[in-house]
Amino acid sequence: MRRLLNRANAFFDSPIDLRSRLVVLLSTSALLLPTFLFPLWQLEMYANQYPDGLRLSIYSYKLAAGNNGNDLREINTLNHYIGMRALEPQDFFELKWLPFAVGLFFFLGLRVVVLGKVSKLVDLCVLFVYFGLFSLWSFGYRMYAYGHTLDPMAAVKIQPFTPPLFGHETLANFEVYSFPGVAAYLLLAYPFCLGLALFLSYRTFRSAERTVTI
Repeated sequence: MRRLLNRANAFFDSPIDLRSRLVVLLSTSALLLPTFLFPLWQLEMYANQYPDGLRLSIYSYKLAAGNNGNDLREINTLNHYIGMRALEPQDFFELKWLPFAVGLFFFLGLRVVVLGKVSKLVDLCVLFVYFGLFSLWSFGYRMYAYGHTLDPMAAVKIQPFTPPLFGHETLANFEVYSFPGVAAYLLLAYPFCLGLALFLSYRTFRSAERTVTI
C-alpha cells in the first residue's frame, strides 16, 4: 500500500509533458471561450395556435427568444394563465455566476499549462466535473421550481409539472422539446480533453519509470 501511495504521489508531483500542455491549451481556448457565443440549452414549444413554435435559447449570460424576442413574451403570457412565474433574466442567478465560472476555468487551464504539474491538472479536472454536475442540477431544480410553484388563483388550473430537461414531453396541448445547445456540448467535451492530457502524462510517467528501472 505504501508503495502504491508513493507512486501516486510521485505521479501527482511529476510535470505534464508537452503534448499534454498542448491538449490543455488548445481545449481551453477552443472549447471554453466559444461557450459565450452559443446557447447552453434550447426549448421549443408547439401547439395548434403556434404551428411555427415558440423558441427559447438559454445562454450562459442571457435568455434569447425567437421571433426577435417576442416568443418570450408569448411564453410568459401562457405562463400567466396557468399561474407560473414569468421567465425574467434577472431571476436567473445562474446567468450571473456562470460567465465568471467559465472565465475562471479558462484561467485555471492556462495555470495548468504554465505550472505544468499533474496535480494541477487533476485539480482542474475534478473541479470542472463538479461544476458541470452542479450546473446540471441547478438547471433541473430551476425547471422543477417553475413548474411546482403555480398560483392557485390562476385562470387555468393544471397539475404541477416539471418541464422536460431532455427530450420531448406533452404538456396540456403543447409539445415541448428540450435539448442541449452547442455550448453544452463544448463544455461536455472539455473534461474528456483534460482526461486525455492526464492519460498522455501518465504514459510519459510510466515510460520514465521503466527507464529508471532498467
